[in-house]
Amino acid sequence: MTTLNDSIALLRGISTTRQEQLRRLKLETIGDLLFHFPRSYEDLTDVRPIAKLSADAIQTVQGEVVEIAGDHLPTGKTVVRIVVCDDGKNCLEGVWFNQPWAARPYRYGQRVAFSGKPKWYRDHWQMNSPRAQFLDQQSAGEPLELKLGIVPIYPLTEDLRVEDLRPLVRQALDHYAVKAPERLPAPLREQRELPQVHEALRAIHFPATLPDAKKARRRFVYEEFLLLQLALALRRRETRDRQMAPRLPVSKAIDEHIRRLFPFQLTADQNQVVAEIVKDLASDRPMQRLLQADVGAGKTAVAVYALLTSVANKHQAALMAPTEVLARQHYRIFERYLSKSRVRRLLLTGALSPRKRREALAAIKMGGIDLVIGTQALIQEDVQFARLGLVVIDEQHKFGVEQRASFRKLGVEPHYLVMTATPIPRTLALTVFGDLDVSTIRELPPGRHPTVTRWVTEKQREALYAKLREELKQGKQGYVICPLVEESEALDVKAAVQTQAELQTGPFRDFRVGLVHGRMEETEKDAVMQAFRKKEFDLLVSTTVVEVGVDVANATLLVVEHAERFGISQLHQLRGRISRGTFPGQCYIFAEPASPESKERLRTFVRTNDGFALAEEDARLRGGGELFGTRQHGMGELRFADPIKDQEILRQARRDAFALVLEDAGLRRPEHALLRQEVLEKYGKTLELAEIG
Repeated sequence: MTTLNDSIALLRGISTTRQEQLRRLKLETIGDLLFHFPRSYEDLTDVRPIAKLSADAIQTVQGEVVEIAGDHLPTGKTVVRIVVCDDGKNCLEGVWFNQPWAARPYRYGQRVAFSGKPKWYRDHWQMNSPRAQFLDQQSAGEPLELKLGIVPIYPLTEDLRVEDLRPLVRQALDHYAVKAPERLPAPLREQRELPQVHEALRAIHFPATLPDAKKARRRFVYEEFLLLQLALALRRRETRDRQMAPRLPVSKAIDEHIRRLFPFQLTADQNQVVAEIVKDLASDRPMQRLLQADVGAGKTAVAVYALLTSVANKHQAALMAPTEVLARQHYRIFERYLSKSRVRRLLLTGALSPRKRREALAAIKMGGIDLVIGTQALIQEDVQFARLGLVVIDEQHKFGVEQRASFRKLGVEPHYLVMTATPIPRTLALTVFGDLDVSTIRELPPGRHPTVTRWVTEKQREALYAKLREELKQGKQGYVICPLVEESEALDVKAAVQTQAELQTGPFRDFRVGLVHGRMEETEKDAVMQAFRKKEFDLLVSTTVVEVGVDVANATLLVVEHAERFGISQLHQLRGRISRGTFPGQCYIFAEPASPESKERLRTFVRTNDGFALAEEDARLRGGGELFGTRQHGMGELRFADPIKDQEILRQARRDAFALVLEDAGLRRPEHALLRQEVLEKYGKTLELAEIG
């Protein structure tokens, strides 16, 4: 019995060499080939007489070859000219520069079709490197009707031509398309006006019209989103309906006691989020909430409130940070807030000695610790809590989805608050955090200064250094961010180690220049940051290790080398390291962007300090997959769909998925069997859905 899992070697005319070429594209089975979709199409259906051509779009002409010429230009380059006439009067010239072999296939009197964008040159129409098709002969395995229709253009690999791939796709479609599983229930497919899977496969590879191709793609994008949203809906249902979390109510006395610890008033946005969290914690259904905040908007204060709510209710609380530097910083914040408190707190990181770690684990297990702050050391198998009520995961985008479920493996089901200071476009939040409720803090605390950002050129470097020296003389501090740790022969970019040496012995020889980067041991990094915080360094050269969470109030200066190598959101995070104290920050970027898109990103970054606006613009320019790839979050890979470009389809699929789970909680109905099977296969392990239904 043939299936889509059959080897691609079963197709006619496929050699060992061709198999190896296809393997480089990860095409090993018939199914791989069928779902290797075109990246674009060439519309060759606009066939015109030469006399009716216009210089505005791809058009196709048919005619007879009347002239074949190859010339050497004075510059040493070559040009091939092939002239075709359609009626003996009107002619078009095809031109190929520096491709002397281009003339080989042509013979006088041949009937050919040239497709491309025509331009008027002197007294005749001309096409530069047109797509040429020979109408009086047929490519092996390629139907004649394809020649002047919608031509699929595929992702390829070295030595594999699109003309080699199309006949194999056609063959696979003819023999295997009907075997593709139809996962979408007929009522849902009809309601959304989506074609059946075998029809969509044919239409996406060899569409009769471009709207047909668009409709087929919509079907596969919808299905991909539906599977993801079903997984998230099932996880949400399972967590909320089957798991019991401790009730952690907030009385007036608890609220007043916690607020007295803050040396400031919470903003309106912070109070709104606190109210949302308080409502969740009072329930016996586990809170599953994402808190996103702009840089400096005060998400840590909200986390403090939530964690102390758990402690006030005689339960333990844990805060997990992505790095030891950030974990230690959080611990210092709690030390400051809780200096006169009886809350028993502990910092748990990988840097603890074996003896201290054993003592810490024993105290946590016996309930002798109320609040634990740490790194991923918190989710090791030997960590056991006595009565864990709440887990806060900071900078969620630095972790994978698996970490959210890790505490359950430790034998508890706490409430969860996951946080990020990297604003997430709503459509991406629905994709990666679709099982969570979302809270947002946009409002900055009173007195927080906006950062002035300028794009400077290499010619301005000396003047900028002079300005920075004046600022440092006044007691201010600053960062210099480099994209690499050490110089690379392959990349002509500033490296942190060399930059620190150059600055210390050159323009900043009268100041103390420190260095921190990701290759250092955690204790070494923390020691450098502590020294910087104590003003033992005036200038700190760093890689992006300081991107999140680092808080040095006296640091007001930031220089970013090769800013074109960073995305907008990352640049915004780096900019968030300054303007955290009394004085407004000054950010300077050096950049030489190569593409218009990169230039536009940097202009947008210089123009606004609004992290949410920047996130939306970054997503628009870079696409959802590149900006916030779901693979890094344990959510697999979106092959066809883009959460930004396809956000309308995403929202529709989300509504349908949650409605399906509400109607058929475990997807146990026969018509949902294939959906259930695919959801479990793709997301079951990651989201712990093996027991659904």
